[in-house]
Amino acid sequence: MKRNKIEAGSVFPSLTVTSLDGEAVDISRPSGGADWKMLVVYRGRHCPLCTKYLNNLENFVGRLADIGVDLGAVSGDSGEQLKEHLERLEVSYPLFHGLSIEQMQALGLYVSYPRSAQETDHPFPEPGLFVINDAGGVQVVDISNNPFVRPEPEALTSGLEWIRQNDYPIRGTYP
Repeated sequence: MKRNKIEAGSVFPSLTVTSLDGEAVDISRPSGGADWKMLVVYRGRHCPLCTKYLNNLENFVGRLADIGVDLGAVSGDSGEQLKEHLERLEVSYPLFHGLSIEQMQALGLYVSYPRSAQETDHPFPEPGLFVINDAGGVQVVDISNNPFVRPEPEALTSGLEWIRQNDYPIRGTYP
């Protein structure tokens, strides 16, 4: 099976999904005065590890904002599923829903079928994380095929602080 793969340094594609209030939003671009974007793709409300990870990221919102990085997260869940998930989430950054299978594949994400109807009712993305720089390029990419492997938020945030302060180049671009 051949999968698309977003290459480090490539231009991140426009990615339109749905906000909590039902608006179509291109989440590939930073907002709120930031010039970089960190986009976290999570499995969905059915995943307790995603809930824990998203809640942990809240501890880094201020540090990310201090270095000009806007944080947002998206899943393939429906609006109703996201609203249910909000009962267990304690985050101030924006959450989005409606990531399509085609979008998941275009991002190079692994996609899984639910194990049962109790888990969820649709194929869902495995975790992915993209940091998009001020030129719209992929500065950092991390894609996993399971919920157990994700960037540790402290190390990631510290690394981004160092990258921003030292004008560190995009790594992994050798053909």
